[in-house]
Amino acid sequence: MQEQILLGTYTRRVSKGIYQITLDTSKEVLSEASLLIEETSPTYLALNEKGDLFNVTSVDGDGGMAAYANHNGQFDLINKVSEAGAPPCYVAIDEEKQLVFGANYHQGIIHVYRILANGHLEDADKVVHDEPTGPHENQDNAHVHYTDLTPDRRLVVCDLGTDRVYTYDVSAEGKLSEVAQYVAEPGTGPRHLVFHPNNQFAYLFGELDSTVTILAYNVADGSFTQVQKVSTLPDGFNEFNGGAAIRISADGRFVYASNRGHDSIAVFAVTEAGDSVDRVQLISTEGEIPRDFDLDPSGKFIVVANQNTDNLTLYRRDEKTGLLEIIQKDVYAPECVCVYFK
Repeated sequence: MQEQILLGTYTRRVSKGIYQITLDTSKEVLSEASLLIEETSPTYLALNEKGDLFNVTSVDGDGGMAAYANHNGQFDLINKVSEAGAPPCYVAIDEEKQLVFGANYHQGIIHVYRILANGHLEDADKVVHDEPTGPHENQDNAHVHYTDLTPDRRLVVCDLGTDRVYTYDVSAEGKLSEVAQYVAEPGTGPRHLVFHPNNQFAYLFGELDSTVTILAYNVADGSFTQVQKVSTLPDGFNEFNGGAAIRISADGRFVYASNRGHDSIAVFAVTEAGDSVDRVQLISTEGEIPRDFDLDPSGKFIVVANQNTDNLTLYRRDEKTGLLEIIQKDVYAPECVCVYFK
C-alpha cells in the first residue's frame, strides 16, 4: 500500500514549505520527499474530512493560519488569517462545528477560527492565559503549545508556561468558556497529550522535565487528576533534553514519546485499564531533535522527523510488544517538524 505523508517544516535554512512523501508498506520504504506547497514556516498542519488543508503560516512577518482547497491532491490557496506577532505552533479541527484551533506558543494565546461555507477562515475567538508561570527559565510567560478536542468534544489546552492543562467548552460559534484547570507539578512544562481509546485517561508529555503524566479524565466536569508520572529518560542522564511529540497506538496498549537531546523514542507499555505505564524501550532516532513523529494508519510503522539533521527515520513496529526496529534512516526532509499521514 502507498501511504501519503505531509511534512510541515520551518523555512529558516533550506526548506521551501510543505512536502509530501510516500510510505510503501509492502516494500517498507520511504520515497524521496517532494515539495507540495511553497509556504513560510508551515510548522504544523491538519486536513479536514473534505481533504482541505489548514496550516500555520507567516504573512509579511505576522503569524497566522492558512486554508487550502484540495483538488485531487493539488492544493489551492483559499485565504490566510494573520495578526501581528509570532505564528501558532499547533493546528486542530472541529469537524462538527467547522472550527480550526491554533496554539500560539510565543504569545500565550488560544486561537479559534471559523471555516465559512466557501472554505475561508475568519477569526472566531482568542483567549490569553494570565495565570502564574512556573519556575523554569523557559516559563517566562504563558506558552500555549497544544489545542485539541477531548473525546467528548471539549477543547483541551496545554500551556508550557503556566504548568497547566485547561479544559474549555466550545460554543457553536467558536467561543470558549473555561470549565477546569489541572495544575501540573512546577517545572513540568505541559506540551502535548493523547487520550486512551477508553476516553478515561490521558497521557501528558512534560517538555521541561521529560516526563509522561497519566491523568484520569472526568467527563462530568472536564477535570484531570494525576495518577502516575514517569520519566522518558534513562537513569543518570543529566544532559539537555526537551520532550516533544507523544502518540498512542490505536488499541491503547502502547504510548510513544520523543526526546530532543537524548534523541530517542521512549516506548511505554500501557495496562489494560489505561491507568499505568511501564517503559519497555529507548531507541535512537538516528538524527538530532526528533520534533515530531506519527504512527501510520496500519499501526505497523512509525516515521520520525529529526529537525536539526533534516532526516526522517522509519521504524517497523511490533504490534504485540510495541517495540520498534529501525528499517530506514537518512531520508531527506529539510527542517521537518510535523509528520501527518493523510
